[in-house]
Amino acid sequence: MNPRNCIGWFGIVRLGFVQAALGAIVVIATSTMNRVMVVELALPAMLPGALVALHYAVQILRPRLGFGSDVGGRRTPWIIGGIGVLGVGGVLAAIAIGLMATQVAAGIALAVLAFMLIGVGVGAAGTSLLVLLAKQVEPGKRAAAATIVWMMMILGFVATTVIVGNLLDPYSAERLVAITAAVAVAALAIALVATFGLERPSLTEPEAAKPPFKVALREVWSESRARRFTIFVFVSMLAYSAQDLILEPFAGSVFGFTPGESTKLAGVQHGGVFVGMILVALAGTGWRGRRIGSLQQWTVGGCVASCIALAALAFGGLAGSGWPLRENVFLLGVANGAFAVAAIGSMMSYASDGRTGREGVRMGLWGAAQAIAFGIGGFAGAAASDVARAMIGADGPAYALVFAAEALMFLVAARLASRLTAAPSTRSSEFPSTAGAQLAGQG
Repeated sequence: MNPRNCIGWFGIVRLGFVQAALGAIVVIATSTMNRVMVVELALPAMLPGALVALHYAVQILRPRLGFGSDVGGRRTPWIIGGIGVLGVGGVLAAIAIGLMATQVAAGIALAVLAFMLIGVGVGAAGTSLLVLLAKQVEPGKRAAAATIVWMMMILGFVATTVIVGNLLDPYSAERLVAITAAVAVAALAIALVATFGLERPSLTEPEAAKPPFKVALREVWSESRARRFTIFVFVSMLAYSAQDLILEPFAGSVFGFTPGESTKLAGVQHGGVFVGMILVALAGTGWRGRRIGSLQQWTVGGCVASCIALAALAFGGLAGSGWPLRENVFLLGVANGAFAVAAIGSMMSYASDGRTGREGVRMGLWGAAQAIAFGIGGFAGAAASDVARAMIGADGPAYALVFAAEALMFLVAARLASRLTAAPSTRSSEFPSTAGAQLAGQG
């Protein structure tokens, strides 16, 4: 990778704003609208749960969307187009909720269409954004770039929920539609400004042969590292997401936490995630000219640390109220944050490993594996806790069994990550030394 063709820190932050804009629309659909359907409209919680699962399921199209950007040779149109489709989906979802108040069946039908558009928009924009980062960020900055983009996405979540929460009271369907439309327009404007002139034409030659998508997908799947990394992403993200819906109920039923205390516990976990992200960013970018470890080592270490933290939670479920739950959850957050950022950095490094012009297909394949794992993980974790409680008849041991199973999945993920270097590769996923940074392969 020629350093003169790379984007600098300001360019990385600009792409972070795009991710924040994307997250702003998604959080309204998956959080605010979820609450409105369950509370204001008194609909079964299964309905928003199914709609959110649908938006994940649709993202199985990510490889095809990534292939489209490979063939065209430019990522920016797919980012902007994806944000546009996402915005339309968000607005239609808000309209659907208003329709549900009087015509439930028609409202649900429109919501299904809306959440499918949301999934397509996220897939198109998110995949091409990561490919653009992979192609234009020099190897020594990838860990920090992954941290910046992820943290700005979370910032988009937080800022949107605060602003929308203040504007939405008193609630009305018309107000929800107006606010969602305003956020969608703002997100599109931010994406347009942030990406303007950022993509370097010299790095994005179109695919000359333009093979059929099935051929390109088979070619990528035949690559040992791409296939192994896909399996790793699925297993690790399944373990990562399986505790999402059960951690707060666990704190309430086993440790007697109030709703407010369990909500604060989620904040403790997110604080740990931020610490883990920053830790990997500092290690990868270098402290006083020295980089600590490689992306792969941090990925493996994050998985092992997540395994240990979940095993400790399992022990806490058996020990009961005397267990230091907050400290345990904070450490789980640190481990999860370190693993997640290192894994994203690895994605960026591996995206160009193999046949040229398949970066979008690879990134799409990994994004699809992540989305499907997230869609399955939350439901599977909750369902497993229900089954375990029904079989065992005690909350603590039941939750302990589920956390132990998640710990085992992280251990499997660590083993999968440790084998990635065994795959043939012409590029390195290591944090390059200062002298070797300019010679390292581009991901």
